[in-house]
Amino acid sequence: MGSQMTDGKTIILRVEIDTNIAQFGRAATAIEQAKGDIIAIDVIHTDKNKSLRDLTVKITENGAAERLTSALKAIPGIRLVHISDRTFLLHLGGKITIQPKTPIQNRDDLSRVYTPDVARVCQAIFEEPSKAFTLTVKRNMVAVVSDGSAVLGLGNIGPYAAMPVMEGKAMLFKQFADVDAFPICLDTQDTDEIIATIKNLAPAFGGINLEDISAPRCFEIEQRLRDELDIPVFHDDQHGTAVVLYASLLNALKLTGRSIRDTRIVICGIGAAGTACTKMLLAGGAEHIVGVDRDGILTADKTYDNQMWQWYADNTNPERQSGGLAEALSGADVFIGVSAGGILTRAHIETMAKDPIVFAMANPEPEIRPELAEDIVAVFATGRSDYPNQINNVLCFPGIFRGALDSRATTINEEMKLAAAEAIASVISDEELSPMYIVPSVFNTRVVEEVRKRVIQAAQQSGVSRRQTRE
Repeated sequence: MGSQMTDGKTIILRVEIDTNIAQFGRAATAIEQAKGDIIAIDVIHTDKNKSLRDLTVKITENGAAERLTSALKAIPGIRLVHISDRTFLLHLGGKITIQPKTPIQNRDDLSRVYTPDVARVCQAIFEEPSKAFTLTVKRNMVAVVSDGSAVLGLGNIGPYAAMPVMEGKAMLFKQFADVDAFPICLDTQDTDEIIATIKNLAPAFGGINLEDISAPRCFEIEQRLRDELDIPVFHDDQHGTAVVLYASLLNALKLTGRSIRDTRIVICGIGAAGTACTKMLLAGGAEHIVGVDRDGILTADKTYDNQMWQWYADNTNPERQSGGLAEALSGADVFIGVSAGGILTRAHIETMAKDPIVFAMANPEPEIRPELAEDIVAVFATGRSDYPNQINNVLCFPGIFRGALDSRATTINEEMKLAAAEAIASVISDEELSPMYIVPSVFNTRVVEEVRKRVIQAAQQSGVSRRQTRE
């Protein structure tokens, strides 16, 4: 597997030992010397001449995987058959499957689920198309759609390589909100083709989750689909991030005694996520937002070829600040990073207002690591799971789609997103709230239900719900 092995993970080595030449102890010693820790041994086959074993090894140091495999290959009588990363094993054959809700055990069952009886159901939907929501998977099915152009931190790796991420997203939908989801990776990055394809697929789905589509195309794709379809279309890279960011900021502001209207906010990285975060903060009442990207502070004093940057400049930075990140941060209360690792320094933070709030959300490397500045920051959050206060989209999209599907909403509007953010923030009580705990865990079972409930209420109150339910 070579370069696919990752230090800090667990790998499985299948070794064949010629017992006439070598003993298992030599293999164990070589692994230990290479800084590998054997945590399990499984004997696959043994006879008087050979022993075949799977060794589960924990790798804890950089380069240890390569060192131990080289050491094993150098031992006479020991053959390294293959190496398996447990993550790769989990992905064999994909991570999801489709199961029937009822067994087909006899001819009567067959006739009801298929021909001839299914024809009556088809006719009923033909006469009243809205019955597709109750008589087909459309009721609870979301399409997770990508073109592979902006996958995680990997960039434009294409539709085949994007599939594991989309499968994982489908798993999260089911695990956290019992929403059925199907991964669809399109072999085109043409905006018109993507829109046409999704529109043609829409009859089978109750919602569309756009994922890992690069900016600025993602803005047009989402907007046109929202205009042309009567089911929710949600670009999670934008709005999922924005919802969880806003929820976290609400609690951070509460902790530091700030009002969002008076808070000076700097957002670094004006792409899909940065723009969506800004729109949500504006909708929530923020009045002092400055955006910074590779060309420095965005200001209405300049004209930009990028239409989204032009919108941003026209709708933020009311004081017409200019310069770069350092100038933007001077006196600011909040830093929100959706940009690149390592661009924020301790010196930057020292110029901010008293009790600054820093959300360094770049992945996998945050704009600044917490340990470099946590003593001068009132509240710190990242996008990583190995630090407190993880800004994670999983807190958002399962509950939002659960509520949208249950209310049979025609769209996911700003009111629903704000309601979702407030629901996430509310899961943490005032007694629980602390600098190390401003955002709930993705495994907190209250999150999805609270988000679902408030999203349904917002959908009904804003007039986009087609199904009235009492919540």
